[in-house]
Amino acid sequence: MKKIFKILVVLTLILSFTACSKQSKVNSIKSTEVVTENLNKKNDSKNKKLEVYTSFYPLYDFAVKVGGDKVHVTNLVPAGTEPHDWEPATTDILSLEKGDILIYNGVGMEHWIDQVTSSLENESLILVEASKGLTLLEGKAEDGEKENSEEITADPHVWLSIRNAKKEMETIKDTFVKADPDNAAYYEDNFNKNAADFETLDTKFKDELSALTNKDIVVAHQAFAYLCADYGLNQIAIEGLAADSEPDAKRMAEIIDFARSKKIKTIFFEELVSPKVAEAIASEIGAKTEVLNPLEGLTQEQINAGEDYLSIMDKNLEVLVSALK
Repeated sequence: MKKIFKILVVLTLILSFTACSKQSKVNSIKSTEVVTENLNKKNDSKNKKLEVYTSFYPLYDFAVKVGGDKVHVTNLVPAGTEPHDWEPATTDILSLEKGDILIYNGVGMEHWIDQVTSSLENESLILVEASKGLTLLEGKAEDGEKENSEEITADPHVWLSIRNAKKEMETIKDTFVKADPDNAAYYEDNFNKNAADFETLDTKFKDELSALTNKDIVVAHQAFAYLCADYGLNQIAIEGLAADSEPDAKRMAEIIDFARSKKIKTIFFEELVSPKVAEAIASEIGAKTEVLNPLEGLTQEQINAGEDYLSIMDKNLEVLVSALK
């Protein structure tokens, strides 16, 4: 009987040990699965791209330059569209509900910004006013401009100063760093590389334009005050702050008289706006017309060709130098 009892005890111990071993292995497997799952979640979070929306082209370009492959940038204003009077569609608002960051210029450029952002339920959306902190220049609204132009007291075209553009890009970089600190060094590095290119182009503008005695340019609309302020030029605008305003007969006569007196040989127009007024003035005084791009938007062809803020501004410098020689 004692012998049988001992055998039963041994069997019980063996069975208990086996069960514990199996349970230990199960617990170990489960523990490994949890750790792996947590690591995967962490990696997914780290590798997830920021969903960034920009109001129009230059801000899109700056965001792409800084964000690189760590962000997904969507430009709200379509290629080839003049942004002054653009309105967001329902699909744009639905997209913003899923976004992480919305970058806009400010200074009245986006007349829709307050209404749209106040209607969003996306409370985590980070709003970035890229022009905040910049020194603004006064803008003058011409007769015949849109009804909301009376509210504009400053010129919103700050990005046409290369120095301002670099500061807007820095504001975007700072936002990316705060929103995605794991990739802070990446954003900083991208900004520094691109900032050096902006500084090089700024120096090129300064050197080439300072050598010219003529300083007056006739432009399609009042977009180039910041560029002119940086390099000592004087813009005479056919139209006001809004690109689609129409000058009256009196204004046309004033521009023609000025252009004749200053022996202006080039009247500048913009790709995204009808050139008919510039062409009429040029025809009247025997001048030619040329594109001076305010970088409010690029055409699809320009985007496909790899053009960007720097390349378009470089072309602007080329036509300015040619016109002022």
